[in-house]
Amino acid sequence: MPGLYYEEFEVGETIEHERTRTISESDNQRFCDMTMNQQPLHLDAEFADDTQFGERLVNGLYTMSLAVGISIPETTDGTIVANLSYDNVEHPNPVFHGDTIRVQSIVTDKRETSDGERGIVTMTVEVYNQDEELVCEFDRTVLSLKRDHADS
Repeated sequence: MPGLYYEEFEVGETIEHERTRTISESDNQRFCDMTMNQQPLHLDAEFADDTQFGERLVNGLYTMSLAVGISIPETTDGTIVANLSYDNVEHPNPVFHGDTIRVQSIVTDKRETSDGERGIVTMTVEVYNQDEELVCEFDRTVLSLKRDHADS
């Protein structure tokens, strides 16, 4: 499914994203390696055993990045000019290896650009685990194509 053009976003609508993803230990390890994040809470089982969580946590930035990726097909696939910002990021509950996440985006604002050829759309992205606990939430603002100006 292609993404939505600016005109197709409706403030207040909730977009349920079809794809889900079970996060593996390997996913978390690779993300930490690629980003050079050596936080022992993500990588060291012995260290993590002695924390309040009792086990390693999935890197919160991986959870956020995965949520953006999951949301792309139903929001901005082929219709985006640029991601403008990610704001108000929260991780109210931890994500563990083996958790399956689902994502929904709630359109909270939209406005045309000054030239009227594109639009700015803000969505609150909510990420839930398999127990329906909110594990990540953030605002994503995008510069979106308008249908009439998609080829320019």
